[in-house]
Amino acid sequence: MTVVKSSLADPDRKTVGDALQGALVDLVDLSLLAKQVHWNVVGPRFRSIHLQLDEVVTTARTHSDTVAERASAIGVTPDGRARTVAETSGIDTVTDGWVKDTEVVEIMVAALDAVIVRMRERIGTTDEPDPVSQDLLIGITADLEKFHWMFQAENV
Repeated sequence: MTVVKSSLADPDRKTVGDALQGALVDLVDLSLLAKQVHWNVVGPRFRSIHLQLDEVVTTARTHSDTVAERASAIGVTPDGRARTVAETSGIDTVTDGWVKDTEVVEIMVAALDAVIVRMRERIGTTDEPDPVSQDLLIGITADLEKFHWMFQAENV
């Protein structure tokens, strides 16, 4: 059933919808991973990393809502359910328990790298069918790349 009509042709809507769904899943998982290590980080740089992780969580949650609403606007139902996220995210999981601040930095660099690679692929696939969604993905990727840089700078 399609309730919301889109100006995009069906094949384009499918391509863009898949890109947006993938972005949604990765952003939801990124926010969960960052919050998990936020609660469990320990070490001399606890406070600064703890606060930096809050920024990642807030940004990922804001962008996930924007992506889901864009999907809805083009007639694609977004799926951010836990099972969907667990089955389709491109981010590795983290173990439970306390995590040293240096390990948190490594975890975040790897997670952000995984998401950025997938986001750049989505930017490419949405170029022709929907520059509006592509623009959205470009802005999100820029924000993620800034966090990626900042976490990498922590390990120098």
